[in-house]
Amino acid sequence: MDHPEPGEGVLWALGSTEPSAEGTALVRGVRRSRRLGLLRELLRGVAEAVPGAQAAEHWALLEEAERRDPGAAGDVVHYPATGVWAEETLRRLRSPYGPPPDTGHLGALAAAAALRAGIGFKATLRPAHGRLVLPTLGLLRPARAGPVVLTEGSWDPADPAALALHALPGGRAALDDLDPYRAPGTVHPARRLTPKGHKRWDIQWSGALTLLRRYDTARAEEAGLLLRSVVPLSGSSRAAGGTLPEAAGTVLARAQAPPALAATLVHEVQHGKLAALAQAVALHTADRSARYWAPWRGDPRPLEGLLRGAYAQLALAGYWQRAALYGARGAWAQHARIRAQVAAVLPVLLARAELTRAGRVFVEAMAAAERAMDGDPPPGGQHAVARAAVERDRVAWCAAHPNLAAFAVA
Repeated sequence: MDHPEPGEGVLWALGSTEPSAEGTALVRGVRRSRRLGLLRELLRGVAEAVPGAQAAEHWALLEEAERRDPGAAGDVVHYPATGVWAEETLRRLRSPYGPPPDTGHLGALAAAAALRAGIGFKATLRPAHGRLVLPTLGLLRPARAGPVVLTEGSWDPADPAALALHALPGGRAALDDLDPYRAPGTVHPARRLTPKGHKRWDIQWSGALTLLRRYDTARAEEAGLLLRSVVPLSGSSRAAGGTLPEAAGTVLARAQAPPALAATLVHEVQHGKLAALAQAVALHTADRSARYWAPWRGDPRPLEGLLRGAYAQLALAGYWQRAALYGARGAWAQHARIRAQVAAVLPVLLARAELTRAGRVFVEAMAAAERAMDGDPPPGGQHAVARAAVERDRVAWCAAHPNLAAFAVA
């Protein structure tokens, strides 16, 4: 971990799930530090494994773009897909088996940074499958096979040979259905969308942002600061959304109605925050054995999975509570159900000796945030009904997993 260990105040702020300047700064700082370290390690690996000066030339172009316009170069370097490529390329460099590393993609990164920075340059790149991807910009479809020479005038979104990355309305996030590294190999993103598909996403995204800004302005602003891209999942995906550490700053999501998409964004942003925090400080020392009851899932979870899920669910409970106060239909029921699930597992988390000092502060902040929800309880007996339903679920889970029953109670 090459980032300074966060203090108790930052841990408490992040543990509450509430957006904060110090929490956002830590998440962004950790992501930047990790990405730069990853690229330095990658450059060393490429220099050792690939003869010739091309990689060094590409790196020099990237550095020149950074000197001219740090923001433009940073947009490319810290784009989520860049992390996926860097992680995969490092793995391939270190493995004697499997496909060769895609070291030429460094040239695409450098060219994209140079184009965004507006510097004069000349770079020779090799398209893959007739396409030349320029991260954060889009892709080119050259008319002829073979290497392509790019200069400062090579990118024009209006050119029929260019296909620009689709910008989602209302912020700086892109809908990435182009970059081959938009998601790791274990994930199956949707293929390139049609204009009709882009329009559908625009409508759903705008609707989700409208709801977020209406019900929870701070979470809407946080999502805008921490998300760079949305990768549409294929229609066959069972999950509504997801995040992955190597693609920090992206959310994987299915096309869905605005209320569901808004909830997905709240949920997945928390996963991204927790992943960054875990790279700065260890929150627990537990192994990956799946032992714990998580009311929002049917299968036993490791302590890491329980913590990760409870954290995201806690934020969702808060979001639905605020939506309910604005009169959103069904929001009180969502809040009561999710809060009851989180309340059932917080004592289990707090009782674990595997929590580090930082982890204990973090979970105590989660518990305090859950208790604070008492200030605006749902009407009628919804809270009690939800807790009773969760308790029945616990009893049923323990009956189905008798050897793990001890991990469902504090």
